[in-house]
Amino acid sequence: MAVYEHSYKPYAGALTPHWARFLVLPRYAYESVFKSKFAVSFFALSYVCPLIYAILIYLHHNVNALAMMGISSADVVKINGEFFGIFIGVQSGLAFILTVVIGPVLISRDLANNALPLYLCRPFSRWEYLLGKASVLLILQSAITWIPGLLLFVFQAYLEGGGWLVDNLWIAWAIAVSSWAWIVTLTLLVLALSAWIKWRVAASAALFAVFIIPLPLGGAIVDAFKTWRGFVFSVSAALDVVAKTLFRVEPAFQLAPAECWGTLIVTALICLWMLSRKLRAYEVVS
Repeated sequence: MAVYEHSYKPYAGALTPHWARFLVLPRYAYESVFKSKFAVSFFALSYVCPLIYAILIYLHHNVNALAMMGISSADVVKINGEFFGIFIGVQSGLAFILTVVIGPVLISRDLANNALPLYLCRPFSRWEYLLGKASVLLILQSAITWIPGLLLFVFQAYLEGGGWLVDNLWIAWAIAVSSWAWIVTLTLLVLALSAWIKWRVAASAALFAVFIIPLPLGGAIVDAFKTWRGFVFSVSAALDVVAKTLFRVEPAFQLAPAECWGTLIVTALICLWMLSRKLRAYEVVS
């Protein structure tokens, strides 16, 4: 309206707290994501495995139910680190697929439509923008990885007793740390690729390439030089070693956990550098 009419009024409603402003981005992003029937169906299907695991844990402690089905307690899977490690592996794979579907467009659309200045002209920093975009994936991946994993752990501890809980607290630690290692690495990778590759299909293909291509290259180095150091540049190998070491299972790659953590940290730093170069209110073209 025209300024001379003096009929406008400043906004008098409640202000969003400064610390929670980044949550505005995932709130609106979820409205777009869950308009897709595929996303809703896939997200619902990701809870099939937790349901199966809950049934297995229940049957492990219900003698009457086992007797009715003619199954002995020895035939039920053992509830140990490997049990929960397989669960996190399955759920992490589902989180990867969900990220491939959602992640590649999170930043690329804003950059393609020159929308970033509209965010940054407000009291909203670059890192708050990045945290808001990352939260879209962090929350969804958490909902299908470490949160149901810890709920299953608590369910098992409740049925087994306090002694089992004390002796197996390391499993809860393994669930949380291995899940967050996967979540943070995958989120930073897909956001960095989304910022640099504006074509969704190409960004998804690049994400697959980051996880797949280093494996055969590492295998070739192992065959040629007889050293497992060839897999030190593989993000997927590093995540596998980190997770299996935490769950006290023999990893498929003979790499030191410290080397694998180094690979993940270097990968995260490279992704943050890539994002810092692209997330700007304006771009200078020479």
